[in-house]
Amino acid sequence: MQLEGSCHCGAVSFSLDSAHPHPYQRCYCSICRKTQGGGGFAINLGGDAQSLKVRGRKHISIYHARLKDAEDKRAHRSSAERHFCSLCGSGLWLFSPEWPELIHPFASAIDTPLPVPPEHTHLMLGSKAPWVEVETHAGDQQFEVYPQESIAQWHERLGLTN
Repeated sequence: MQLEGSCHCGAVSFSLDSAHPHPYQRCYCSICRKTQGGGGFAINLGGDAQSLKVRGRKHISIYHARLKDAEDKRAHRSSAERHFCSLCGSGLWLFSPEWPELIHPFASAIDTPLPVPPEHTHLMLGSKAPWVEVETHAGDQQFEVYPQESIAQWHERLGLTN
């Protein structure tokens, strides 16, 4: 499926191919919540990095989160790159050099109508904000950290691959 996305002010627009376009995975970690999730979570999709086309690239800023585990003395810089519009602050996509073939656009930046997922995965619940109420439905899965199942595997399990 071809996905079209943009920032709020229109300075940046992008497109990419996605075999896994269902917005099912809700991440409650503090990074996603604070950079992307006004409702207490963010939703990332999966896309083909080689197909990414960007207009307005000069208006993109990249943020590398600072990570610190309880046993660490110092925080370290995440290798994951969160791409934002430098003019309006809209989150656009995440890229990680650990998976160079993938781009994870934020569902909130996608303008293309997305398919409704039959179930949701709620992840990183161990770091959700205390004010967030997790709304689950029959079939939803919940994880304190990350599930073993990838975005691609979720789509395959449910027969939702393009």
